[in-house]
Amino acid sequence: MKFPENIRAVARLRPDFMGFIFYPKSPRYAEPLNVSVLNELPPEIGKIGVFVNEKLDQILATVYKYHLDGVQLHGSEMVKMCNQLHDTGLLVIKAFPVAEAYNFKVMKRYEKSCDYFLFDAQTPIYGGAGQKFDWQLLENYKEKTPFLLSGGISIEDLEDINKIQHPAFAGVDLNSRFEISPGLKNVELLSNFIDRYRSL
Repeated sequence: MKFPENIRAVARLRPDFMGFIFYPKSPRYAEPLNVSVLNELPPEIGKIGVFVNEKLDQILATVYKYHLDGVQLHGSEMVKMCNQLHDTGLLVIKAFPVAEAYNFKVMKRYEKSCDYFLFDAQTPIYGGAGQKFDWQLLENYKEKTPFLLSGGISIEDLEDINKIQHPAFAGVDLNSRFEISPGLKNVELLSNFIDRYRSL
């Protein structure tokens, strides 16, 4: 999210989280954001800053500037940084790429420092490339930290999402398949998905 009126429109749909990307190489790079618009958001919508291999001080400065509630780390951030951010009271989401032979056990050391994991397709592009991975691989995830599913999810995936019975499955991350252009969401399409998803 980055456009004021689009932010307001999506907020009326009451998503659990709203993401703002602070990775300069992303076409969805959010800065400069209108702070007053973010301050208007209902408190039940978590404002999440998305960062890629950013320095701790810069992350905290951005969090303070925009009054963010949490961070989503999409690079190769180590457990120490997750701990440091979590200790400040921030909600921490750590993204992990999932490949055919991915070893979910690597996440175990992140358990105490992250509130959620985010599973995305493995690509050479930081932040994802709008591609799905084989969701059957989720059966190999045995940890207890709740996870969000990402990667090219569209409204056509609702039936398959409803079939996921994993006890740690917490929700979905919607992005590229709900955009008019990078950072500009199709509110009608999002509304349709959210209404149907919540009725499952």
